[in-house]
Amino acid sequence: MRGGDARSGELFSYVDLERRMPAGHPLRKIREVANAALARIGSDLEAAYARIGRPSIAPEKLLRALLLQLFHGIRSERQMMERLDFDLSFRWFVGLGVDERVWDAFTFSKNRERLLDGEIAGRFLSSILVLPQVRRLLSSDHFSVDGTLIDAWCSMKSFRPREGAGDDGSRGDGPGGRPGPRNAEVDFRGTKRSNDTHASLTDPDARLYRKSAGTGARLCHMGHVLMENRHGLVVDTETTRAAGFAERPTAVAMVDDLARPEGRRITLGADRAYDTQGFVSDLRDRRVTPHVTQNTSGRRSAIDGRTTRHAGYAASQRVRKRIEEVFGWAKSAAGQGKTRFRGLARVRFAFTLTVAAYNLIQLPRLLETG
Repeated sequence: MRGGDARSGELFSYVDLERRMPAGHPLRKIREVANAALARIGSDLEAAYARIGRPSIAPEKLLRALLLQLFHGIRSERQMMERLDFDLSFRWFVGLGVDERVWDAFTFSKNRERLLDGEIAGRFLSSILVLPQVRRLLSSDHFSVDGTLIDAWCSMKSFRPREGAGDDGSRGDGPGGRPGPRNAEVDFRGTKRSNDTHASLTDPDARLYRKSAGTGARLCHMGHVLMENRHGLVVDTETTRAAGFAERPTAVAMVDDLARPEGRRITLGADRAYDTQGFVSDLRDRRVTPHVTQNTSGRRSAIDGRTTRHAGYAASQRVRKRIEEVFGWAKSAAGQGKTRFRGLARVRFAFTLTVAAYNLIQLPRLLETG
């Protein structure tokens, strides 16, 4: 018998979100790990809020919603709130009931600003890594490091000379220095621009940077990642202003932050941009074996046969390329190729939370195979 196509209304409807989620769904394990990590930073979350006043969005729900936004590559908070309104799996993961009202997009964005002050994203990433079920997956001896460019949320037209700017940060393009038309045509031909003489009015922390010869310079920030080599999980991250020398000192700083027994030797894989005498010397002073790709393009490499003759060097060179999977997912799936935030603090928060989200989506498979 053919069933009817008409929809009949119900006076009462009982929906249990817990029963609607499949038992083997990856979000179940992700939510379990995320909740355990959030419980460890409860005091940090508490410190970000006042003890009096009207209740705001619970920070745990806020962070879970931000994670979902990264998992699905949702570009705006307004789209996120629309999806949260009708998607039962989103409501279950965030912790909203079926009948609970979804927050306004502006309220959601405003509450997110609280999390910037206490470096919550960095603490959340660290709390994931110290969980017993996650810690046993991490290598304590072999690591890789690399950096990537994050396009800034500003245009090349905002890159103006530092001198001549008005008191309000603007610069008149019209006759007599008066404000010109919005988004006016600008001809950069023959104009020499550099970070020493110019700055972006939209994002002063953005820097003009050229990745390599033959590519165009663009306004961007630089994200850095330290990955352990056993399962490719990220153990540390940093975001800095884009500069040609920023990768190496940032890598040394992240190595210094690693928790390891005193005197224990570790290895660090990296590409040939890290092949300098200063960087290699800094690593060896810290009992870190530099498994850095040799750069022999018209120069002498700082890595010699004492390092390359070992089988571990070849293994590090193979595994270190997995760090590109982190950058690929962050830029394509999570939408962080061009940040939506202005200012280094906000870009750092977004990049760090994206890296934490990357670790979370890897964990269901890793915890199952163990």
